[in-house]
Amino acid sequence: MEKFIPYAKLSKTKKREMDARKRGIWIINPVTRKPTNPRAYNRNKAQKWRNDDSVSVPFYIVLVSKLRKAPIKTRR
Repeated sequence: MEKFIPYAKLSKTKKREMDARKRGIWIINPVTRKPTNPRAYNRNKAQKWRNDDSVSVPFYIVLVSKLRKAPIKTRR
């Protein structure tokens, strides 16, 4: 039988071991969670336009076609 030692006098490693034994396996995640603010700036959402190829191709085609039709002006 082990001798009783108050929790406050235990070493740091013994406290950690005891806490881990008491804790066991959590049924639910104890971390407090809250929903994200929809009005807040989201960096990941802001960068998604770079990955969207459907918008950039037609814009490029329209831009090139307009440049080809416009006469080149030079200053003299």
